[in-house]
Amino acid sequence: MKSTGQSAVFGRRKEPHTVIIARGNEIRHFTIRPWLAAFIGSALAAIAIGYLLATSYLVLRDDLIGATTARQARMQQAYEDRISALRAQVDRITSRQLLDQQLMETKVSELLARQTQLSERHGRLGPILERAENEVGDAPAAGATPKPGEQAEITGSLSQAPAYSVASLSAGDTRPFSLWSTRSDPLEGETAADRADKLFVSINASLKSIENQQLSRITTLADNAYKNADGIVQALEAAGLPVDSELNKSDVGGPLVPVDPSLVFDSKVKELDEALDALDEVKKEARKLPLTNPAPGRTVTSPFGVRTDPILGTAALHTGMDFRAPIGMPAKVTAAGVVTRAGWAGGYGRMVEVDHGNGFATRYGHLSEIDVAVGQKLAAGDVIGKTGSSGRSTGPHLHYEVRHDGEAVDPLRFLAVGKKVAQYL
Repeated sequence: MKSTGQSAVFGRRKEPHTVIIARGNEIRHFTIRPWLAAFIGSALAAIAIGYLLATSYLVLRDDLIGATTARQARMQQAYEDRISALRAQVDRITSRQLLDQQLMETKVSELLARQTQLSERHGRLGPILERAENEVGDAPAAGATPKPGEQAEITGSLSQAPAYSVASLSAGDTRPFSLWSTRSDPLEGETAADRADKLFVSINASLKSIENQQLSRITTLADNAYKNADGIVQALEAAGLPVDSELNKSDVGGPLVPVDPSLVFDSKVKELDEALDALDEVKKEARKLPLTNPAPGRTVTSPFGVRTDPILGTAALHTGMDFRAPIGMPAKVTAAGVVTRAGWAGGYGRMVEVDHGNGFATRYGHLSEIDVAVGQKLAAGDVIGKTGSSGRSTGPHLHYEVRHDGEAVDPLRFLAVGKKVAQYL
C-alpha cells in the first residue's frame, strides 16, 4: 500500500514496452528496454545516413574526380606556360649576351690590332725620329711645336697608354658576359655594358690621340727639315755661294687620287724621310764651304780689300782677313778638306793651304808652327798649327784667306753666311 502511495506521489510509473508474438497456441513475449530501443533506433539511423552518404559519394564521385582532374590540368598548363615564358626570356637574354659578347670581342680585336699597329709604328719611328732629332735639332719652326726631346713621350706612350685597358678586355676572357651586359649598379644606375662602352670610347680616344700625335710630330719634323734646308739654301744663294740642291724644284703634277687613311702614316714617314735626306744633302753641301770662324772671339785687325800696306805705307790689296792672336794659339781649319800646301810661302811665312773641293780653298798664314802634312785629310775644326808672326808681318796674328778657283774672295761673306746657317748645322 505504501509503495502505491509513493507511486501516486511521484507520478505514474512508466512501464517498459512488451512485444507479444502469438503463433497458434504458442504465445511468446519479450520486453524491450528503452535504452535498447534507443540503441536500435540509433543504429538504424546510422545505417540510413551511411547509405545515403555512400549513395551520394557514388553519385558525386565522378564529378569530384573530374573537377580535381580539370583543376590539376589547369595548374599544369599554367606551370608549363610559365616555364615556356621563362625559357623564351632566357633564350632572348642568351642571344643578346652572345651578340654583345661577339660585339665586344670584335671591338677588342680592333683595339688590339690598332695597338699592334701603333707598336709597329713605334718601332719604325724610333730610328727616324732619332735621326730627325740629330738633323733638325732645336731649329725654330712656325707655330708652337714640341721639342725634339718630347718625341720619347709621344712614341713611348703609344704602347703604354692603351695596354692596361685592352688587356683588361681581352677577347679570350671566359667570364660570363652577363657580368658585362646585365649587371647594374643600383647606386649609379649604370650597367657594366655602359661602363665597357665608355671604356672602349676612352681607349679609342687614347689611341686616336697617339696617332694624331705621331702624325703631327712627323709632319712638324718634316716641315722643320724642309725649312732648315730652305734656310741654308737661301742663305748660301743670297751670298752668291753655289749649292747643288734640288730642294726648290717643284716640277710635279698628276690627277688627284684620294689616299687610303691606312696609308697616311706611311706617306708621312716617307715624306719625313725625304725631307731629312734633302736636309742632309744640303748640310753636306754647306759643310764643304769654309763658313766657320777660324779665330772665334778674336778682333779683326785688317779686313779684306784695298788698304794701306803696313810696311810700305802704299795702297795694296789685302787678299784675306787678319785676326789678332797671341803666338802659340791653335789655328783650326774652317771646313773639311785635304792639305795641299804646308810650309814656308814667302810673305805668308809658314802657311797651310787646304782644298775643300768645288774650287774652294783656304789659307792660314804667319804661323809659328805647322802640325799637318801635304795630303793629310782634315775635318772641320782640326788644328793645323799655331799662330805666330812669321813672314811679312808686323806682329802676331792669323792671316786667313778664302779662294775660289784660285781667286781670293772676301772671307767676311762666308763668315756672315756661317752665322746664319749655324743654327741649322
